[in-house]
Amino acid sequence: METPSVVPSAAARLSANMPLVLAILLLVDSLHFVFARLLLPYLPPITSAFLVLAIATVETAVFLGWRRAIDLSVLWQHGRFFAVVGLLVATATTLSYSSVRFIDPAAASLLAQTSTLFALGLSILWLGERLTRPEVMGTGVAVLGVFIVTFQSGGGNNLLIGSAVVLLSAFIYALHTAVVKRWGQDIEFSNFFLFRVAGTTFFLLFFVLVQGEWQTPPPQAWVYLLLAGTFDVVISRVLYYLALRRLQMSYHAIILTLSPVVAVMWSFALFGTIPTVQGVVGGTAVIIGVIIVTLGRRRAVNRNP
Repeated sequence: METPSVVPSAAARLSANMPLVLAILLLVDSLHFVFARLLLPYLPPITSAFLVLAIATVETAVFLGWRRAIDLSVLWQHGRFFAVVGLLVATATTLSYSSVRFIDPAAASLLAQTSTLFALGLSILWLGERLTRPEVMGTGVAVLGVFIVTFQSGGGNNLLIGSAVVLLSAFIYALHTAVVKRWGQDIEFSNFFLFRVAGTTFFLLFFVLVQGEWQTPPPQAWVYLLLAGTFDVVISRVLYYLALRRLQMSYHAIILTLSPVVAVMWSFALFGTIPTVQGVVGGTAVIIGVIIVTLGRRRAVNRNP
C-alpha cells in the first residue's frame, strides 16, 4: 500500500498558479548571495553552505516523516541520479558561497544570471527545445542587460576573481538543471526534493571534512542559518523545481534573470549598496527582455493549445 501524502496535492495547487509561484520564487531566489554574505563574518563559506543545507534536509525530512511520505525506494531506484545532482549542487553552492569574499551580493547575483546562457545552450543542444522568434529576441535583450550590469569596469582583481568563481558556479548549476529536466521529471516530487537536498548535504559535509574547515557556529549565526535553510533552500528550491517541471528549461531560465533585480534591492536595504547608472540600464534591459519572452510564450501557447 502506498503511503498517503498531502505534498503532491499541495504541489499540484501551486503548479496551477504559475504567476504566483514565479513571483515568490523571484523574491526568495534573490536571497542566495545575500545570506552567503550575512554568514561570512561568522563561518567559513563551505561550513555555512553545509549547515544551511543540513537544516533544510532536517526540515524536509521531519515534515515528510510526519506525513509518512518518505519512500526510500525512490533513493534506491535513482541513486546515481541523486549522487550526480547532489555533487553538482554541492559544488555550485560551495563556489557561490565563496564568491562573496571577493564580490558584493548584488553583483554576484547579477553575474550568476549568465547561467541563462548556459541553460539556453543546454536546452537547445541537449534537450532538443526550440525557441520562437520573440523568445530569441527577448533572450538577446535579457542577456545584453545581464552583461551591461555585470561586466563593469573598475572592479580590480577581486572582481575578476569573484566573477570567475560565480561564472563557474553558474555553469555547474545550469548543468544540474539540465540533468534534473532530462532525468528527474517523473520522480515523485516530495521524495525527489528530500533526496536532492540530502545528497547535496552529504557532499558538502565531505567537502568540509576534506578541507578541514569545520567551525562551530556562534549563537548569533544560527538565526541566519535557519532563515537561509528555510527560505533559500526549502521554499526557494521547492518553487524552483515546481516551475522547472511546468515550464520549458529555456523559459524557466529566462524568467529567473529577474532575480538579480530583486537582489539589488535586498543588497541596498541590507548593505547600502547603490546600483550604478550602468546597472540600472542593464536591469531595465533584463526586464524588457523577460517581458518580450513572456509575451512570445503566451502567443505560442495560444496558437497551439
